[in-house]
Amino acid sequence: MDGKWPVAVASLGGVSEIEVVRIGPDEWQEFRSVRLASLRDAPGAFGARYDDWVAADGDRWRRRLVDVPLTLVARSDGHPVGVVSGADDGQRVELISMWVAPEQRGTGLAGRLIEQVVAWAASHERPTFLMVRDDNEAAIRSYARAGFTDLGVPDGWPADAPLERRMRHDG
Repeated sequence: MDGKWPVAVASLGGVSEIEVVRIGPDEWQEFRSVRLASLRDAPGAFGARYDDWVAADGDRWRRRLVDVPLTLVARSDGHPVGVVSGADDGQRVELISMWVAPEQRGTGLAGRLIEQVVAWAASHERPTFLMVRDDNEAAIRSYARAGFTDLGVPDGWPADAPLERRMRHDG
């Protein structure tokens, strides 16, 4: 599953063509742009923080795109409006770094991005899992609509950490 996946997404102004593209280390600047936007927009939703990445050099961004084998960027009019990644540990794929720009929420784009990661995992004969903040009800609903089952907060979750729920795709 390499290359581009055009996705038509309804928007308030009619239908806007959304292009979903798999990127790699050569596209690190585009990834930097969308990842920093996600960390600014939803600072509590990710394990990483904006301050941890804003001053990172190109080598660090490239390494992230090598270390995580699947990263997809959604573009509208050539600008990134969404991102998701799939980390593969050899036994399962972990859906990570999921974000959709506020103006694209409610259009179905999140479902399309999730679907692409699940399909990629299935093509590698791996199940798909994810972790999501317990207080991120919109994300939990999106994942449930996409076929994920809520497994709850893992046993032994640190008392001083924000609660996160484990979810598994049932496909």
